Amino acid sequence: MTKKGSLLVVGTGLKAGGHLTFEAQSAIKNADKVFYAEGNPLIVYQINSLNPNAQTIADLYGKGKPRNVTYSQMVDRIMTAVREGLRVCAVFYGHPGVFVYASHKSISVARAEGYEAQMLPGISAEDCLFADLGIDPAKYGCQSYEATDFLIYRRVFDRRSTLVLWQVGIIGQVDYQGRRFEPKGLELLVEVLLESYPAEHTGIIYEASQNALFLPRMEPVAIGKLAEADLTTISTLVIPPAPKWSVPDMERVKRLGLENYIKNRAELAQQ
Repeated sequence: MTKKGSLLVVGTGLKAGGHLTFEAQSAIKNADKVFYAEGNPLIVYQINSLNPNAQTIADLYGKGKPRNVTYSQMVDRIMTAVREGLRVCAVFYGHPGVFVYASHKSISVARAEGYEAQMLPGISAEDCLFADLGIDPAKYGCQSYEATDFLIYRRVFDRRSTLVLWQVGIIGQVDYQGRRFEPKGLELLVEVLLESYPAEHTGIIYEASQNALFLPRMEPVAIGKLAEADLTTISTLVIPPAPKWSVPDMERVKRLGLENYIKNRAELAQQ
C-alpha cells in the first residue's frame, strides 16, 4: 500500500529563466515542500516565486567536506519531509538524473519504504553540448565518461566516436572546494589520451551557458596542450573523431545491402 507522502524530483535545466519546463514548474508549485540544490540567484528566485515553502539544501555543502557526506545529508533531509506525509518536490541543477547522486538515492529510498516517487526529465549539459557544438551523436556515436572514472577504471573507448569527458577540471577531487579547484590529474589524462590521439588532434573545452546574456565556452585545445588549459569545475572536454578514422567494414555492408547508403554518405561528407 502506497503511503501518504510522495516525492517528485525535477531539474532546472542549465539556463536561468529558459530551461525550467512547464512540467517542472507545476511540480514545484503544487508541492507541500520544496528542496532545491541550486545556486543561481535567478533560478532560486523563480523557485521561490512558484512556491514560498522552498528551502535550500545547498547549505549542506562545506569547504573540505566530502561530497558523499553532503549527498547523504540531502537524502536524509528530503526523506524526513516525505515521511511526514508531505508532497515533496526536490529540485536539482540541469537534468535531475545526471551527475546527481541524491536524486536517485532519494527515489530509491522512498520507493523501498512504500512512498510514491518519480523523476521528471530536464535539460542537461549534454543536451546543450549537442546543440552548441553541432554534434549529432548518431553520426559517429558518442561515448561519455566522468573524467576521474575514465582514468581509474581504464575505460575502453573508440577514437572513431566522439569522446565526452565530464569534470576534467576536478579530476581526483572528492571534497567540495567551491567554484575552482587546484588542477591535478591532467598530466595523467593527457598521457592516456596520447595513447589514442596524436598530440595535435584538437578537442574542445566546453562550458554551457547558464544565462541568456552569455555565450557558452567553446575553446579549441590540442590534446597535447590540455594540461596548460584554464579549467573550472564545469569544464567538459569533447574530442571529435577524425573522419578518416571511420572506415566501413565492406563485408558487413554487403551483407546488409547498404552499398548505396555508404556511397551516398561518403558523397554528403565531401560536400
